[in-house]
Amino acid sequence: MSKASKDPSTQAGEESLWKGAVVPAAVVALLGIVLASFFRGRPGFWGALLAGFTVILFFSVHLAVSRLTRELDPMATMALAMFSYFAKVILLGAFLLVVTKTTSKAAVDRPSFAAAALTITAVWLAGEIRAFLRLRFQLPLPPKQ
Repeated sequence: MSKASKDPSTQAGEESLWKGAVVPAAVVALLGIVLASFFRGRPGFWGALLAGFTVILFFSVHLAVSRLTRELDPMATMALAMFSYFAKVILLGAFLLVVTKTTSKAAVDRPSFAAAALTITAVWLAGEIRAFLRLRFQLPLPPKQ
């Protein structure tokens, strides 16, 4: 086992990043569901609910991959990060295609989905950045030669 896997601050940091992002994103998702339900009815509810689920799952996978690859060398970590990103984009595209082809516009409100997804994404990213800045990681400096 490497030093990073034994270091509780690394694990606490990953949990802090996730909590720092998921809590505000979930709050905004719930608010989006309520607002979409109020303004668009049942189709708005389903659109906003689907957006919240999709965005939170998409970004949670990224943090899970970073947690799983923390012991690997940087090149392997980058390769897995790029693979997971492209896999998520392809799967997300396929998922959205399936949703648009199998549900009617009367069942899932597309504008509610779009507004909720964009808002939740912005809040997730802001929460993750805020949590990262609060961590104040101490990165090791390279040895002097």
